Amino acid sequence: MKYVAFLRAINVGGKHVVKMTDLKRLFETMGFTNVETFIASGNVIFDAKKASESKIEAALRSALGYEVRTFLRTPTELARIAALKDEDGTLYVGFMVDEANAEAKQKVKALCTPLDTLHADGKEVYWLCRAERFSDTKISGAAVEKALGQATTLRNITTIRKIAAKYN
Repeated sequence: MKYVAFLRAINVGGKHVVKMTDLKRLFETMGFTNVETFIASGNVIFDAKKASESKIEAALRSALGYEVRTFLRTPTELARIAALKDEDGTLYVGFMVDEANAEAKQKVKALCTPLDTLHADGKEVYWLCRAERFSDTKISGAAVEKALGQATTLRNITTIRKIAAKYN
């Protein structure tokens, strides 16, 4: 079965820099096959009979010396996400390990501003940002995580669409 691992905090702002060839090799040492990376922001595609976020996180922590939160999706799941329409703005998708509960969904909704529309659905949070630049928004990834009560990693819908198109 094919999986896509979205890794949190890899090659962001010059911190926790990992060469994609090294990341590929790490996934191969975990026993995964047909390993590929997609852009240098911690997207790893691989085949496995079975994969678990916790197994990958433990192996990466051991190899890299720091925690790397991992979020797994299948190409089918990504195709569903990729089919979403992004309106006037840029759509970002935050991946979570667990589904957001009703309280977390309300907290995420409370973050909305005239420039930012957010909602959680299943194991994803969707953030439509209408600011000219993402850095112009008043909301942070940390605020979204606090509202959700769990870690997340964000990707631009363009990245998700490219991965979905290539692997579905």
